[in-house]
Amino acid sequence: MIRSIPIEDWIQQPDAPLLVDVRTPAEFAQGHVPGAVNVPIFSNEERVQVGTTYKQAGREPAILLGFDLVGPKWSGFIRQCLALAPDKRIAVHCWRGGMRSGAMAWALNMYGFEVCQVRGGYKAFRGWCRYQFERVYNLVVLGGMTGSGKTRLLRHMAREGDQVIDLEALARHQGSAYGSMNRMVQPSQEQFENNLAWQLKDINPDQRLWLEDESQKIGRCIIPLPLWGRMRTATLVDLQVPPEQRVAALAAEYGVLDAGFLAERTQQIHKRLGPEQTKHAIAAIQEGRIADFIRIVLVYYDKTYHRGLGTRDKAAVFPLAITGSDTEADSITLHDFIQSWPARTKKQGLKQQSKASTDYQDH
Repeated sequence: MIRSIPIEDWIQQPDAPLLVDVRTPAEFAQGHVPGAVNVPIFSNEERVQVGTTYKQAGREPAILLGFDLVGPKWSGFIRQCLALAPDKRIAVHCWRGGMRSGAMAWALNMYGFEVCQVRGGYKAFRGWCRYQFERVYNLVVLGGMTGSGKTRLLRHMAREGDQVIDLEALARHQGSAYGSMNRMVQPSQEQFENNLAWQLKDINPDQRLWLEDESQKIGRCIIPLPLWGRMRTATLVDLQVPPEQRVAALAAEYGVLDAGFLAERTQQIHKRLGPEQTKHAIAAIQEGRIADFIRIVLVYYDKTYHRGLGTRDKAAVFPLAITGSDTEADSITLHDFIQSWPARTKKQGLKQQSKASTDYQDH
């Protein structure tokens, strides 16, 4: 039996069948539904051939070519799907829920699978993602200058049961010129959005959602505009950490990285640091004086942070002194601080976020 279902139905099913994406490997790599597996009907090259035939000769010759290319593959597709879904329950989709997923659904149904064909395909999923970015959440943004331990604190809070989305983990980048840490490879923009939407779907809008204060770009990944607009107007807790604690934390984190990587990345921001500071920073790296290198580059990053802070509504910024070294104690301090907020703070934040949504949609 083949059932046509919207993507929302598959997402909401507690025991949803395996989702098979029948698009090409290249399409899948560019962006896919989290948890989906790729069983491509066409290879990358075959899809180009079919597309070219469609443009040059028309629909029917393109369909015939598609059958010629796929004909010997059907038994392999069925065996692959049996291995992936031995219970013979499966959902399939292509780009728009058209011929490719329809053909796969037909073949699997013939073999005895219970098949759900996702209506609208991956294109419909991308629309669902955009909706997640446009929802209103009870956002609280955790800010603080570089080295304040924001990411470490948020991850601790997540383990303790707070609603947290780690944007840097999703982007596989720590947000600075050195953010790749010389090892992380970022997802495509499309996949970053898909993964972010997938986490947002489970957020209870009546409870606080914690995000780290970020630039709109985290490396090459860009936070979707509707969510970014709400982040800029949300209540922000500005963590205040002693400067030397920040230097010590950053030296421990970045001191283990390859000196060549640090020097190369420092050279790439020489226009921001200035020629003399760049020279001194690189010399400190080469001589193993990591704390001195950190102090030099922090001058630039601190100025950048204060510039961004200055564009926020001062009434929505709440400074909070923490140790920066004792994550558990800092988490308690933060939660005690949050509990002391007047009820109107939450209402103000939601009102600001709702206004931001309208403003950015109008834009």
